[in-house]
Amino acid sequence: MTFQKWMALIVIVLTGLSVLVILPSDNDRKEKKVTSLKLGLDIQGGLHMNLVVDRDKMQGKTEAEISEAADRALEILRNRIDGLGVSEPVLEREGTDGIVIQLPGLTDVKHARDIILSTAQLELRLVSTLHESGYLNKDGKIDVKRLPAGIVYFPGKENRDYLCEKVLLTGESLVDAHVETDSLGRPQISFTLNPEGGKQFGIITGDNIHRQLAIILDDKVYSAPEIQGRIPGGRGVITGSFTDMEAADLALILKAGALPAPLKVTGQFQVGPSLGADSVKKETLAAIYGLLLVLLFMAVYYRLSGVIANVGLLVNMVYLVGALAYLKATITLPGIAGIILTLGLSVDSNVLIFERIREELKLGKTVRAAIQAGYNRALVAIIDTHVTTLISAAVLFQFGTGPIKGFAVTLSLGVALSLFTAVVITKMIFDARKEYQGLSI
Repeated sequence: MTFQKWMALIVIVLTGLSVLVILPSDNDRKEKKVTSLKLGLDIQGGLHMNLVVDRDKMQGKTEAEISEAADRALEILRNRIDGLGVSEPVLEREGTDGIVIQLPGLTDVKHARDIILSTAQLELRLVSTLHESGYLNKDGKIDVKRLPAGIVYFPGKENRDYLCEKVLLTGESLVDAHVETDSLGRPQISFTLNPEGGKQFGIITGDNIHRQLAIILDDKVYSAPEIQGRIPGGRGVITGSFTDMEAADLALILKAGALPAPLKVTGQFQVGPSLGADSVKKETLAAIYGLLLVLLFMAVYYRLSGVIANVGLLVNMVYLVGALAYLKATITLPGIAGIILTLGLSVDSNVLIFERIREELKLGKTVRAAIQAGYNRALVAIIDTHVTTLISAAVLFQFGTGPIKGFAVTLSLGVALSLFTAVVITKMIFDARKEYQGLSI
C-alpha cells in the first residue's frame, strides 16, 4: 500500500472516530442531549460564585497558610458539591486566596449557597449543671458577661438556651455521617469517629453518665441527649426536629468536613437556562452563517480548488468537535467563539497555499510542480502564523480563568488541527489530481 493510501485510510479512520465520539451515549440520550459535549454554565444556565478566604478572621496567618487553607477548602467544597449531584461542576483556585465555583444546570441557588458556605464546626460539650435562670438580664435572656469562666452560652435549635462547659471533642475526629430513621420514622444523623476520637468518646460517656452531652454545630445546640451509659466504638446519633432535606444536608456537610477557614462571597451571578439557550442560538447562527460565507467565498474565488479547501475545513470542524468531546472539555460561549475563529485560521492557510500555486502556474510550471512548490513555499508562513497563535492561546490558558480558558482550549485545538487538515488532507486530494493538465484555481 502506498503512502498516499495509508494517509487516506488514517484520515477516514480519524473522521469515523470523531463522529462516534460526538454522538450521544445512552446516558446522554436519557438526558435528551443531542451530542456528548459537556455544556458550560453560560449555555445551560446555573450558578457562578467567586469566594475568598476571610482574612479578617485569619489575622496573624502568613500568605502560605492562607493559600494552604484555600487549597483545603477547595477539596472540601468539591466533596460537598459532589454530594449535591450537580452535573459536571467546575471548581478552580484563583490567586492566593480565591476559589471559583461554577454549577451548570443548578436551579436551587439558596440551597447550594447554604451548603457551600456552611462552616460545619462540630463540637461535643457537657451541659453545665448551673441553672440558666441565675444569669438572665432584664429582657429574660442570658447575660454572657455574668457567666463564670469556662462556661459558654449556646442557643438551642428548638428555642432553648444551653450553658456548656469546655470542648471535649471536635469534628476533626469525624470520619462518616449519614441519615437514618428512628423508631418513629423521623430522620436522624448517625456519625462515626476515628479510632482516637472513638476512644475519647468512650471515656467521655463513661465518666459522665446521667449528664447531658450537647452536640453543637456552628454554635447552635442541635441535641443534648442524656448519657445513659458508656458508648464504645465511636458511634453516636444527632437527633432533632429535622426535615429530610435538613438531615441530608447536615450529613453531607459533616461528612465532607469543616472548612479550614471562613469564606466570603465576592461575586455571584445566576444564568437562567432561557438566557443561555438564547445566547447559544445566536452564536450557533453566527457560526453557521460564517461557515456558509467562507465556503461560498472559497468555492467562487478558487473554484474547484476552493471546494477541496472546503472539504478540509469541514473535516477540521469534525476533528475539533470530536477532540473536545473526547477530552470532555466544557463548551462555553467563548469556546464557541474560539471554534468560529478557527474557521478563519483554517481558510487562511489554504489562501496562502493557493496564492503560491497561482504564482507558480504563472511562471509556466506544470500542475504537479506548481502544487508541490506552492505547499513547500507556503509551509513556513503557515507554521509561523499557527505557532504565534498557539503562543497567545497558551498565555490565555495559563493566566486566564473559566471562560477565557475555554476559549484558549478550543483555539489551540483548532489551530493544531487546521495545520493538519490544510497541509495534509488538501495536499492528499491534490496529489490525486497531479496528472491532470489543468487546475481549477
